[in-house]
Amino acid sequence: MTAEFDLIARIRAHAAAAPRRGDVVLGIGDDAALLQPPVDQQIVVAMDTLNVGVHFPDDTAPGDIGWKSLAVNLSDLAAMGADPAWCTLSLSLPGADAAWVDAFLDGFGALAAVHGVTLVGGDTTRGPLSVCVAAHGFVPPGQALRRDGARPGDGVWITGTVGEAAAALAQWRAGSGPVDAPLRARLDRPTPRVDVGLRLRGVASACIDVSDGVVADLGHLCSASAVGVELAIDALPWTELLRSRFDLDARRALQAGGGDDYELCFTAPAAASSDVAAIAEATGVQIVRVGTVVDARGQGDSVRAFDADGVAWHADVRGHEHFAIARSDRPG
Repeated sequence: MTAEFDLIARIRAHAAAAPRRGDVVLGIGDDAALLQPPVDQQIVVAMDTLNVGVHFPDDTAPGDIGWKSLAVNLSDLAAMGADPAWCTLSLSLPGADAAWVDAFLDGFGALAAVHGVTLVGGDTTRGPLSVCVAAHGFVPPGQALRRDGARPGDGVWITGTVGEAAAALAQWRAGSGPVDAPLRARLDRPTPRVDVGLRLRGVASACIDVSDGVVADLGHLCSASAVGVELAIDALPWTELLRSRFDLDARRALQAGGGDDYELCFTAPAAASSDVAAIAEATGVQIVRVGTVVDARGQGDSVRAFDADGVAWHADVRGHEHFAIARSDRPG
């Protein structure tokens, strides 16, 4: 057996050990999978590639890479209000490291089990470390959450907290001390808000997941909906650890533009506030209102931020730059 086929056998064994969905007619082991989607559902497809040194630090544990590679795709499904079902996995590896693959699959499989996702196929090849996952889910016709439904007067809401993943990256890049473990956990093992996304069907007017930063991703939503947003920068939810490690200006920049949060940012009519509160209570996920949708006419930037005193807040926030500067390249 060649090294490649040995790795495929390991992946197949991991997949076979997990519970198999009834809609998987034929999984890993043939030229392609056979899947039977429900007749009354639309299929939602998301795909993301993660490259070492670009989307995760080179010292990231293989189990964390496995978790995150699936999590970022489940977050996309959550932003569409989709119920996850299947996924495929493509691995590019510098060498046939069986121990690394086993650890990767442990992380990958742990998150797949949480959401009932079955790995149904993929590919392995030799090359720089890179992971590509395609995730598939279901949504009833006409119920998918989209980016183009926001209307002036809607509230803007966000789940969880933002800024911790970017804070971990900032500490890692500085290299002057250890990265706080809770911050690094937010970077390495984000929590896709699948349950919230499912419950937002019929409540949210538009939705997007926060991968590139709150301002950048809200800008995408504004562009699709042809609206603007007035963002209350100091309403963005944060943890005490983030507050204790960074001053106000740094925290605002991390929260507004850091990215890698994988929280849901959505809009909803003012009348839906009680529904949003009920979703937060049912899921145990904090959901905070952070802004208002406005008419885009006469507005320069689609997203304008204001502090708690109503003063316009500006910063050089361009959105997540995918580890554009490695720690070894930092100045000094």
